[in-house]
Order: sequence, then structure tokens, then C-alpha cells
Amino acid sequence: MTHQSPETPPLLDADEQPPYFHYNPDGQSGVVLVCDHARNATPRSLAGLGLSSEVLATHIGLDIGCEHLSKKIADKLDSVLLIAGFSRLVIDLNRPPDHPTSIPTQSDGVDIPGNHSLSARDRRQRIDEIFTPYHEAVAAKLKQACEHHKRVALISMHSFTPQMDGQARPWHIGILWNRDQRLSEPLLESLRREPDLCVGDNQPYDARDHLGYTVDAYDEIQRLAQVMIEVRQDLLTTTEDVSWWADLLTAHLTQVLDGWGVSVGC
Repeated sequence: MTHQSPETPPLLDADEQPPYFHYNPDGQSGVVLVCDHARNATPRSLAGLGLSSEVLATHIGLDIGCEHLSKKIADKLDSVLLIAGFSRLVIDLNRPPDHPTSIPTQSDGVDIPGNHSLSARDRRQRIDEIFTPYHEAVAAKLKQACEHHKRVALISMHSFTPQMDGQARPWHIGILWNRDQRLSEPLLESLRREPDLCVGDNQPYDARDHLGYTVDAYDEIQRLAQVMIEVRQDLLTTTEDVSWWADLLTAHLTQVLDGWGVSVGC
């Protein structure tokens, strides 16, 4: 529900794409996958936030390769996947709305003209029309999963750039967690048995710094365990790369999920 007056034009046009999409909506497993930074679209009314299409196609606009990886994992686990429809630069669905990076004015040294000098109404529109509908959809799918399964897993999928703010990131994959370590701890242990993988523990970000809103928002549901997974973007450049990671992650996730009592479809 929005808080706009009748005189306030909506952020999204009536014929514009929705703020999220379902993939495999009838998935039967006890897993709900989310891809918060899947795409780089911007509402027409924001005119690309003043950025070129080339800039929006970089890592600051979306998590490159993550949507394709998430879809493959959803197929293998027979899980529902929620895909964010708009760029993280419009509003970051994985940050609290009052977080300083919720609507960033710059990202990795790039200025975001369309995010400067926003009024309270401007920010409210982005929350009401994009952030809230997405998280209501996530909550609905989690509720549905909890009605059909004794234990449920929420897996938040991301990808990260090999270098950020001038700093190299050596990890191939990162497992992120805040308060709930029921999935992250065994998943870290399992992945670290892979001899050629550099696995980050709360890397390249520390989820304890309020950088994982999507999983934190539901951590009071006892039967629900959460984890964030980050894969480095230069390792997701080809179809073969994505398939390799999907196979690897599915194998490790299946073992970990089974150990916690979550049913999967593979």
C-alpha cells in the first residue's frame, strides 16, 4: 500500500514491469531462493538515474551472472526463486530502508546523479512501490513454505566484483551470516574441503554490519534458517562457468540442507 496523495504521480507507470518476478513459483522443496540484485532496470520516470546503459550494466548496477546461477540452482533444488526487477541503485532491497547505502549517491567511485537531493516523498515512493512489494512477496513465499515444511531455508544469492574501491578480493565464494549460523557454519566447513576454492567467511562483506536485510528480516522464525552466498563475478562469465557453480553449490547445499532437515527436490 502506498502513502502517495492522489496528486502525486506514481514512480512506476501502469504498463511498467513489476518490482519482482517469480521463477519456478510452484517449487516443492523447503527452500526459498532470492536474488535481490538480479537486474539493472530503472523506472522510466528516473531516466536511468542519469547513468549510461554501459554503467548500469557494470557491477554497480546489478550482480552480474547471479540471476542465471540462481535459476539453475532453483531448478536443481526445485525451489521457488524471487528475482528483483530493478537495479540496486534505485533502492537496495538487501539494506534497511534507513541505511546510508539504501539509495546510494555513489558506488565504487561512480556518482549516481538521480539519487542526489531526494525528498522524503521521493524516497517513500521507492520504498512503497519497489522495496515493500518485493519483501511482501518474499514473506508470502516463506509463509507458504512454512505451512508445508517443518523446516525451511532462505538462501540469498549474490555475486561480487573482483575489485572494489581499489581493493582486490581473492575469494572465489563467500558465505555470509549474521545471527543465524545453522546453515553458514556447515556450508563453510563443506566448501572448504574443496582444495581449489578460496572460501570467505563473511566476505567480501560482513553481514553483521546490517548488510543482509533480506535474511535478517526473518531470523526470528525458528523453523527458518538463512544464509547469503556470494560468488565472484569473473567466475560466472560463461554458461559453462555458471553450470559448474550451480552443480557445485547444489551438491554442497543438498548435503547441508539435508543435515538440517530441509527437503529438496534433487
